[in-house]
Amino acid sequence: MFWTAFVWGLLGSFHCIGMCGPIALALAGKDKNKFLLNKLLYNSGRTITYAFLGGLVGLLGFSMALAGIQQWLSILTGGVLLLMAFSYRKSEKWVANSVFSTSLAQLKIRLGRSIKPGGTRAFVFSGLLNGLLPCGLVYMALVASLAMQSPLQGMAYMFFFGLGTFPVMILLMISGNIFSMGFRIKINRFVPYFALLMGALFIVRGMGWGIPYLSPKLSFASNQTTELLDANITHCE
Repeated sequence: MFWTAFVWGLLGSFHCIGMCGPIALALAGKDKNKFLLNKLLYNSGRTITYAFLGGLVGLLGFSMALAGIQQWLSILTGGVLLLMAFSYRKSEKWVANSVFSTSLAQLKIRLGRSIKPGGTRAFVFSGLLNGLLPCGLVYMALVASLAMQSPLQGMAYMFFFGLGTFPVMILLMISGNIFSMGFRIKINRFVPYFALLMGALFIVRGMGWGIPYLSPKLSFASNQTTELLDANITHCE
């Protein structure tokens, strides 16, 4: 499923230009030497934050898998993605107007301050903070990482998602006018349909029909539970 994360990041990065674009361009303006390294550091910072969030969500998925509901978790993930497919922008507005609004305001202030000095540190720190800004595409990817049912796989999923955003964001920082509005609108039209495909894949995966790679039989939870019980029994003896 990791290839889907990269494609998701690649397609979603055209939507991210609207929110992250001004920040990326502001940083690019302070990169007087036009080094590619600083641009890579900024986008790596975002990816590190995404991976960290993916690890947390993957840990939650792991806990739910141990409870024996891994198949239902995959089906639920697919259902949520189907619901979000054509309304993922609403999640950004909901977060922005929720109890997190004060924290987001402080985050934006710190992000603005981190950009001002310029230099390598500004690129890295701004990238780390930027990964916390409200983004419907990120939320959808995090929902998908929940179904990975492992902290490491959740991190890996979000890492590949962040990696998928590299090409567009770096090209934007090199040349701010490289993507026309019309082109971005055309690409953004594919995002909901890709989300529908992802949702369907997770539902089919959760059905456990025994189809290799597509819908394998999931026995993760039972095996892990047995191993934990055996370990506890051995320790007591």
